[in-house]
Amino acid sequence: MSFSGSCIDSGSQTTGRTFEFGRTHVVRPRGKHQATIVWLHGLGDKGASWSQLLESLPLPNIKWICPTAPTRPVAALGGFPCTAWFDVGDFAEDTSYDLEGLDASAAHVANLLSTEPADIKLGIGGFSMGAATALYSATCHALGQYLNGNLYQVNLNSVVGLSGWLPCSGMLRNRIEGSVTAVRRAASLPILLCHGSGDDVVAYAHGEKSARTLSSSGFQNLTFRKYDGLGHYTIPEETDEVCRWLISMLELDGS
Repeated sequence: MSFSGSCIDSGSQTTGRTFEFGRTHVVRPRGKHQATIVWLHGLGDKGASWSQLLESLPLPNIKWICPTAPTRPVAALGGFPCTAWFDVGDFAEDTSYDLEGLDASAAHVANLLSTEPADIKLGIGGFSMGAATALYSATCHALGQYLNGNLYQVNLNSVVGLSGWLPCSGMLRNRIEGSVTAVRRAASLPILLCHGSGDDVVAYAHGEKSARTLSSSGFQNLTFRKYDGLGHYTIPEETDEVCRWLISMLELDGS
């Protein structure tokens, strides 16, 4: 697919493993640059797959950064290697999780946003496993740190998740509820979640439960949209909703 801007290759290292991230595609704003959003693809996909769609949206003031996840064995696929933001055995909230992989991917995304100008609003969005990573990043923003204890130093202004779920939900909810500062940060972060009732990959019930968990943890500015009959893909009605929401929440100039 076509894209505009630069391509970047980078890696991230945590205490135990080194993760080699793939190519990052950048879609530059056609108008005045007011916001930058890192958009995360789903399992087995790559950053370039979303760049063409994002470039076509009526959001000329947004710069989109579309990284590619590392290639790794994935338990849910019987150990088959493919691009994945973290290893996972099941697409649900409270299954066992690759916490090291989650931290590494969230840190990679934060690093991509860290060099943006101070007056630019920052966001993270994603589809499926990319949405799960975006929601995990939202909890890191609220807590001010990753699960490994390292500081999370990016000030997020928006998070969007399509057909996704919140990994490690029980543990993260307990940590946020135990911190007055985290609850305050959570309350100020706008989140949009969209999920199809016909999703046969990430069940609608998982997405709905994740929304309830986030809301009860203190994310008060959360919008959840249900799309009747929608499977594990996106449709124009959904992307239109995302556009309207981003324009409103980020106070962008007219489309």
